[in-house]
Amino acid sequence: MASINVFLKLFIVLLALSLANAQGLKVGFYKKTCPQAEAIVLNEMKRVISLAPTLAAPLLRMHFHDCFVRGCDGSILLNSKNRTAEKDGIPNLSLRGYGVIDGIKTKLEKACPGIVSCSDILALVARDAVQLMNGPTWSVPTGRRDGRVSIAFETLIELPPPFGANITQLKNMFAKKGLSVKDLVVLSGAHTIGTSHCSSFSQRLYNFTGKGDADPSLDKHYAARLKLKCKPNDFTTLAELDPGSFKSFDGGYYKLVAKRRGLFSSDEALLHDGETKAYVARQVAGALKEFFKDFANSMVRMGNIEVLTGKQGEIRKQCGFVN
Repeated sequence: MASINVFLKLFIVLLALSLANAQGLKVGFYKKTCPQAEAIVLNEMKRVISLAPTLAAPLLRMHFHDCFVRGCDGSILLNSKNRTAEKDGIPNLSLRGYGVIDGIKTKLEKACPGIVSCSDILALVARDAVQLMNGPTWSVPTGRRDGRVSIAFETLIELPPPFGANITQLKNMFAKKGLSVKDLVVLSGAHTIGTSHCSSFSQRLYNFTGKGDADPSLDKHYAARLKLKCKPNDFTTLAELDPGSFKSFDGGYYKLVAKRRGLFSSDEALLHDGETKAYVARQVAGALKEFFKDFANSMVRMGNIEVLTGKQGEIRKQCGFVN
């Protein structure tokens, strides 16, 4: 009985600490210190997306990749110096849009010096990128502070790979970050926008088991079309994740997954779990309002991963460098 009481007390303490950390974020955190902060971000994003709509997907992905490594602390933005940083880790080499973040940070520093964190900029930019691609919008809790450490090797450990991971491994990786199976299938829906280099999925086309074969789970007609676009060892050609509407945030991704036409093994994996498969089926049936609502909620939960608040971390003056 004594051991149970000790366990319960420890659990309550850990829960309280977790809640206190999450409560460090709140909607409207900059209302008094930098009331125009979110408007500055949105106006700049409107300008950027009007000129380069293909940047929406990598900017959304940047927030995801930041949060899964050391939490949502802006560590993905730090430049390599004494050691290789996250942005130069293999999973992040295809990311684009760092200049957009730097440009927004410069405008915010001019308006409110030393107030808005780079990690909060990432969260706001991700929301605005989705909204400007005809997707949902949501209130972003802010108040994150920036981390001081960024290690490339950690990206290989923490980030879910586009190929190689089965549904059990993906569920475990999300659970490790406090995210549910539903969060997994919902956040995968971000693949409704954007493109991928052929090299990210060519193994499924040309060497799935190491014997020069194709992934049998990939629709053979779709695989044939992809082979016309993507040749072996092609590191430059881009393929649309959601052909025909890759610039519009909608439910088309799930229809592709149901037809076994998702580009990545991680997409196809959603058909190997009862809960994720059922969600895919609902979206195929046209439950777009459900997806939009769920995506907003899952993005807020993801944005809470291991955040730094209060006196933790710092507010970087430049997102690529620690103060």
